[in-house]
Amino acid sequence: MRKHLLLLFICSISFSLLFAQDDATSKIRKEGLENSKVMDIAFHLTDVSGPRLTNSPGFFRAASWAKNELTKMGLVNAAIEPWGDFGTGWEQTRCYVAMTAPYYTPMIAIPRAWTGGTPGNNIISRNVILIKAKDSAELYQNYSGKIKDQIVMTYSSDVLKPSFEADANRHTAEELEKMANSKPDKEPRQRRNMTPEQLAAFQQQRALARQMGDFYKKEKPAMVLSMSGRGNDGTLFVQNGGSVDKDKITDNNYAWVMLSSDDYLRVQRLVDAGEKVQMETDVKTKFYDKDIKGYNVVAEIPGTDPVLKDEIVMLGGHLDSWQGATGATDNAAGCAVMMEAVRILKTIGLQPKRTIRIALWSGEEQGLHGSRNYVKNHFADPATMELKPEHKMVSAYYNLDNGTGKLRGIYLQGNEAAGAIFSKWLEPFYDLDAKTVTIDNTGGTDHLAFDAIGIPGFQFIQDEIEYNTRTHHTNMDTYDHLIPEDLKQASAIIASFVYNTAQMAEKIPRKELPKARTGGR
Repeated sequence: MRKHLLLLFICSISFSLLFAQDDATSKIRKEGLENSKVMDIAFHLTDVSGPRLTNSPGFFRAASWAKNELTKMGLVNAAIEPWGDFGTGWEQTRCYVAMTAPYYTPMIAIPRAWTGGTPGNNIISRNVILIKAKDSAELYQNYSGKIKDQIVMTYSSDVLKPSFEADANRHTAEELEKMANSKPDKEPRQRRNMTPEQLAAFQQQRALARQMGDFYKKEKPAMVLSMSGRGNDGTLFVQNGGSVDKDKITDNNYAWVMLSSDDYLRVQRLVDAGEKVQMETDVKTKFYDKDIKGYNVVAEIPGTDPVLKDEIVMLGGHLDSWQGATGATDNAAGCAVMMEAVRILKTIGLQPKRTIRIALWSGEEQGLHGSRNYVKNHFADPATMELKPEHKMVSAYYNLDNGTGKLRGIYLQGNEAAGAIFSKWLEPFYDLDAKTVTIDNTGGTDHLAFDAIGIPGFQFIQDEIEYNTRTHHTNMDTYDHLIPEDLKQASAIIASFVYNTAQMAEKIPRKELPKARTGGR
């Protein structure tokens, strides 16, 4: 009789826990889909804050707003936390570039990050010099002493191709099925599709580019024009051109401006044909070197279980962006979703057993610096794999950083034991097209910092939408390219994952602890 009563008691407890979990998921869905604030959060991180290059004024505007907003939501221990030295901040303060002969037309142009400005305080006007050199010998022989205080460009053999395919796409059922059926991929991904000839050409181009940089530092042009390597129809891909090192600011004492492919190739054709091409320009930039430390934004929902409250569930995305636009899909979208996820949990009054910690990283675009240094400071150094006490307290880290697309599932990052757990958690969201669990690894963002030291780190599968064709690191990465319904869906799913992780009897299963590796990458 006692055995029957005990079995009945266990069954009733299990049923109660399952009912409580289902009830929490229903509340999360309702709040996330019907009362969402995710677009308002995105608005403040993009339109209001502006470009968020690490250590720039725009980054600190966004970080300060996020810290204060998380506090208003009811999170505790909100802080803008230093993680170590990053380097100088930088921003563009003026950029005007136009062709004035053989006729007038304004150019689509953006300074490359951490580069200088044009000389003087007024608009300058110069003829354009086209550099055609296949190696450093030709470069120095033909152009030494000829480009000082001039506007220069280098010859490009690129040809624009019509856009026959749509910019925006969602994952097809066939693609998702293939991902779900994947086997662990142990083959190195970098350049594995390059032929030996392509690899040799790539290395030669990289070598010449480095030599060009040294040449410009020596010859001191007024402005260097470069072409957006991919993208057309006015889309301009732009990143950095100089060093964040405080002691190397003077190395890039000339303006270095990225032109749209359309504008660059038009100017090149004219100069190459012998036409006199004149441009006028006024480019001004500003360096910030008083505080070279990098900072992350962190905040917590405290755990409530007497036994589990010191354990941690983490979620995050990178707050920094490039300078070409306001970094909406890369990665205000991810940060807005994560902030919305914790808002949902606080608003509906859930009491997680474990502490939930949100982190908004800086320096991701320069090499995952914010997350890697946070991990090193709090959990372990991947170079030595000497574990800190807090390492064993983290159940999992969830990341979002692939644009505005809806969630279609999750990458296991090789953590097969987590697959069944995540599959179960996705079931309430099948109607929202989130079903796929894949063993695949995915790279390029902050979950890698956690995975590198043996803490389960996960990135969600997202529809790519326009990410690689139109918005990623471009002048088009603005608020208007965000899809509200996708971000609402993502917020609800991630809030559910985070809460479920906080409520588990055990932590998320871990893979074998990685071995120490030089450089921690």
